[in-house]
Amino acid sequence: MEGLHIAGTTRATTESYAVRHAWTQEIIAEVAEAGRADVDAAVEAARSALAKPLTVHQRYRILETAAELLGAQQEAFSRTIAQEAGKPLRDARVEVMRGQQTLRYAAVAARTLKGEEVPIRGNPGVENRLAFTVRKPYGVVLAITPFNFPLNLALHKVAPALAAGNAVVLKPAPATPLTALQLARLLEEAGLPPGWLNVVTGSRPEVGEWLVAHPGVDLISFTGSAAVGQIIRRNAGLKPVLLELGSNSANIVHEDADLAQAAQLLAQRAYAYAGQVCISVQRIYVHRRIYDAFRTAMAEAVSALKVGNPEDETVDLGPMINAGAAERASQWVDDALAGGAQPVVAGSREGAVVKPWLLERVALDAKVMTEEVFAPVAVMTPYDTIEEAVALANQSRYGLQAGLFTRDLKTAFYAAQHLQVGGLIVNDTSSFRADNMPYGGVKDSGLGREGPEYAVYEMTYPTVVVLNL
Repeated sequence: MEGLHIAGTTRATTESYAVRHAWTQEIIAEVAEAGRADVDAAVEAARSALAKPLTVHQRYRILETAAELLGAQQEAFSRTIAQEAGKPLRDARVEVMRGQQTLRYAAVAARTLKGEEVPIRGNPGVENRLAFTVRKPYGVVLAITPFNFPLNLALHKVAPALAAGNAVVLKPAPATPLTALQLARLLEEAGLPPGWLNVVTGSRPEVGEWLVAHPGVDLISFTGSAAVGQIIRRNAGLKPVLLELGSNSANIVHEDADLAQAAQLLAQRAYAYAGQVCISVQRIYVHRRIYDAFRTAMAEAVSALKVGNPEDETVDLGPMINAGAAERASQWVDDALAGGAQPVVAGSREGAVVKPWLLERVALDAKVMTEEVFAPVAVMTPYDTIEEAVALANQSRYGLQAGLFTRDLKTAFYAAQHLQVGGLIVNDTSSFRADNMPYGGVKDSGLGREGPEYAVYEMTYPTVVVLNL
């Protein structure tokens, strides 16, 4: 059995649950099911670690060394991700490479974190005082991570937290705990002392609830659904909460776009990892003048995608995370079809495997239009003006990222000014992300920003120091 990772040691539990290969459904590991005492032990281990703070240079060296070790262990991590998450192997390798970059950006952020002078001397009577801020870690950071990027999204929380001087309790998604346990071992191999990263695994919702409400946790960083994010925020008390809650990303193809480029990129990114990406292409708005031509190009690109075993090097998309998720997505498609939607490319479902769906003439209130489908499903809608396209894109309770294909700077600038999103990607899809850019959304897409430099800032607080000279 894979035990919990607490205070640098493996902690056994009386209960466990099975982790299955996403494609074959064979059991690949039995993993510890944490209880209340285990949660307490993990938080206490993190608090105890804080008693011996790591210097900035130590944090930098640990994160840099971890990046080097991750490169050496790329294939082992990639295989684990492919098996437990169902991510195509070539995409898993990209995730590991991105994880190296996240570690390196966090290492730099550790060395460059700084406060600033506060210009109080313009106030009468304080001419002889000097004020400045220093930034300090909150203490214990609880990181709750999803299944779809079990390494890099964990690193986007763990690495900045450590860079800032926080200790971490990591709660990975129940379906993908093995990557998190590998990560803990790698960081300790890189020199991270015991207790600075503790991994608590469990399939029951109570595990996360105990951690969120724990008085020893000082800050919570969560990536997942909007519904769960709202529950966490309600139950967190006065703890700071960082939330990345997904989207139903809009992508606009304007009349002057490069159609071949747009169709190829949108087909890749609507269905990559079976659409299980927070910024996956979901809603595609296409200018009416080019709609028919784009429709043909998009259908050809989608039809060429290969579905199969994620450990097959030639596969573009594997299974969804489980049969329940696939059934839910298929039901949403059926509902859309019943409401008048037409398939441009007709998909199908067998167990957890969903072949790509591309729909048009979808009702504005259909779930595949209004909610985060998180599946290989995309919808196309024509528009007449960029103002109309932006208005349609904004008709969503989400606002994480959007994509826009155009050759016109004025069009791009209009979209940048008026789209209600945390990021606009021009001449690429909504799913583009560089690991050092600020990443986060507005509305129901969450609170705060990731990207190591920005996350380090979120995971520290300022103390103002005033010197009477």
